[in-house]
Amino acid sequence: MVIGGGGGFMPGIIFNETEKDLIYARADIGGAYRWDPSTETWIPLLDHFQMDEYSYYGVESLATDPVDPDRVYIAAGMYTNDWLPNMGAILRSTDRGETWEKTILPFKMGGNMPGRSMGERLAIDPNDNSILYLGTRCGNGLWRSTDYGVTWSKVTNFPNAGTYIYDPNFDYTKDIIGVVWVVFDKSSSTPGKPTKDIYVGVADKEESIYRSTDGGATWEAVPGQPKGLLPHHGVLASNGMLFITYGDTCGPYDGNGKGQVWKYNTRTGQWIDISPLPYSSQDNRFCFAGLAVDKQNPDNLIVTSMNAWWPDEFIFRSTDGGATWKNIWEWAFYPERILHYEMDISAAPWLDWGTEKQLPEINPKLGWMIGDIEIDPFNSDRMMYVTGATIYGTDNLTDWDKGGKVKIEVKATGIEECAVLDLISPPEGAPLVSAVGDIVGFVHDDLKVGPKKFHVSSYSSGTGIDYAELVPNFVALVAKSDSYEIKKISFSYDGGRNWFQAPSEAPNGVGGGSVAVSADAKSVIWTPENASPAVTTDNGNSWKVCLNLGNGAVVASDRANGKKFYAFYNGKFFISTDGGLTFTDTKAPNLPESVNKVKAVPGKEGHVWLAAREGGLWKSTDGGATFEKISGVQTAHVVGFGKAAPGQDYMAIYITGKVDDVLGFFRSDDAGKTWVRINDDEHGYGAVDTAITGDPRVYGRVYIATNGRGIVYGEPASDQPIPTPTPTPVKGKVGDLNGDGKVNSTDFSLMRRYILKELNDFPVEDDIWAADINNDGKIDSTDLSYLRRYILRIITELPNK
Repeated sequence: MVIGGGGGFMPGIIFNETEKDLIYARADIGGAYRWDPSTETWIPLLDHFQMDEYSYYGVESLATDPVDPDRVYIAAGMYTNDWLPNMGAILRSTDRGETWEKTILPFKMGGNMPGRSMGERLAIDPNDNSILYLGTRCGNGLWRSTDYGVTWSKVTNFPNAGTYIYDPNFDYTKDIIGVVWVVFDKSSSTPGKPTKDIYVGVADKEESIYRSTDGGATWEAVPGQPKGLLPHHGVLASNGMLFITYGDTCGPYDGNGKGQVWKYNTRTGQWIDISPLPYSSQDNRFCFAGLAVDKQNPDNLIVTSMNAWWPDEFIFRSTDGGATWKNIWEWAFYPERILHYEMDISAAPWLDWGTEKQLPEINPKLGWMIGDIEIDPFNSDRMMYVTGATIYGTDNLTDWDKGGKVKIEVKATGIEECAVLDLISPPEGAPLVSAVGDIVGFVHDDLKVGPKKFHVSSYSSGTGIDYAELVPNFVALVAKSDSYEIKKISFSYDGGRNWFQAPSEAPNGVGGGSVAVSADAKSVIWTPENASPAVTTDNGNSWKVCLNLGNGAVVASDRANGKKFYAFYNGKFFISTDGGLTFTDTKAPNLPESVNKVKAVPGKEGHVWLAAREGGLWKSTDGGATFEKISGVQTAHVVGFGKAAPGQDYMAIYITGKVDDVLGFFRSDDAGKTWVRINDDEHGYGAVDTAITGDPRVYGRVYIATNGRGIVYGEPASDQPIPTPTPTPVKGKVGDLNGDGKVNSTDFSLMRRYILKELNDFPVEDDIWAADINNDGKIDSTDLSYLRRYILRIITELPNK
């Protein structure tokens, strides 16, 4: 599914220095990508990680091998906090990211944490590519591998693991930022021998730059270095100059810091302040972060502000080694500005944010959170830089030096870097409408083309969305906003194309949360973040707190009866029959302790499903008076419904979770009796536990929200057979293991378990069976061939068998 143009922060871009057009980009929550020069799009590289390894979509650092360009390495891990179970990992590939091997490290990484655009922390020795160095967080220091990243050991004599902490008062920001970049001086050695001179940047305001001149045997702080600031990036030019951008905070969020740019002559030991703005200047109100030096000419360089905000960011260009600088814009007669660039956002038109700016601000802006900028080592005209929403770039950078304008355009086609928080697929209008973190959400008229605008420009993140089943053009959206004056719930009467904000908010609401709309559009229940649900019957003019529910209630509307709502609260199931004013405990027995999603079936009054991470999947057909636990489903993160299969009168059911001990995405065409996995091991997409919905107009089409890979959608392959309305067992067929009169996916699941038991020498009572595997109405040698291949595949997946 294409939102288009990124949608989130891409902290780093990495060019291979020995092969043209080999470029990688790393995301804070969306994995890593490789540039495809033939299509000028990005190819995702980590989509195979499933929900249980979603942390590896946080890429702390990436390194592409300058000796063997087929090799690429990733330092993976999203958070260092205690609540994340996964340790950090080094991912190793010898085929440019097509396949990966993994080394688990004894500490965590923070690909989505403060300081994530500093770097690169991971570096490969350009003379001996079996040697890699890794800078780490949390006081773990500097680490080294001498066997192509397979094993790692701490560089115990490295003197400083860093001291800087972004904010010790919060769990997310309390850890040491650590060792942030490693740079080799290739000229200090010869090919095949370890590089002698190595420079390392550390997040420490007293001593931040260290070097070794003996291949890492000993280390010292570089004499005479600047103090009081943190080194964001270090680049060693071919003339021996080490350029460094500094800021007094680590980024990428800060908007009120100060910064400098220095160069260090590694041959003479001289430090020179080359800051585009003096540190004492009132205009120096941001960190200098992004840094690039032209490989074709070491005197040509470019640096960026991190978060200048007003009136725009700064991109400074020097062609004399930093002696003089020119900004990409300059003041004319206030409020006019002279721009040395022009922007093209046609690849992602929503980047204008749907607003008109008042001079001196213009729209679109150059960006924000510009933590990294790079110049192609083979092409001085090509430059790319990251922002908080996309990757921008140009192919005529040197025209700036000749007095011309740089043509900046979106360079993020193929990248989906959004955390999607909710989805709806109404029975009419656009096939899909989304609520998205950071960029609010979209109406998706064309699933193959990115949307032109997002919902409401005054919001930051859309967190919940719902529509009225019987009046599907009525939609409610709840969101977060940076402004206390903005009402954080909006309504639409045209399927999400135009919105009006409510006059008032739910009691005690701070925004965000979830929303449920009655089937007849007469009631809307908003459950704000950390607050109790409240109902409005007049589009937010007034609100009443829902009786008998509290903070943490999960609410959904019946999709046939406008008076009915359902809720799960404190381990109990509740029903409302008065439009959400009052909820009553149904006393349903044997429920899971908690659920993360309640969903009712369109067209089936009283049919409601519960998705529980720990308790599986539950179904009620009597309005929640009783529930049936669905057999074989161990985990259901989310549940949704789509158009029924041919011949069926019950909508297709979709979940993400675990069925018969297999993680994946699943569909049931028979109300939960049997399930078929609809993804494969190469397409897990990480965290897929916020929303799923089928399309009510297209059988088999399903939309899945991800945390970092945008929206993915799928349909049955064109050669995949559509299920027959009334499958009839072939006479004499052996294979109907559960005795339901059909040979289907449930029987194959039992077959799989039987084979696994046989391979592990567990006694079973069943005899071996045959089945019409290819569904051609007979059991013959073709089926036996399929079975043989299936067994062989199972065997190869089992260790020591």
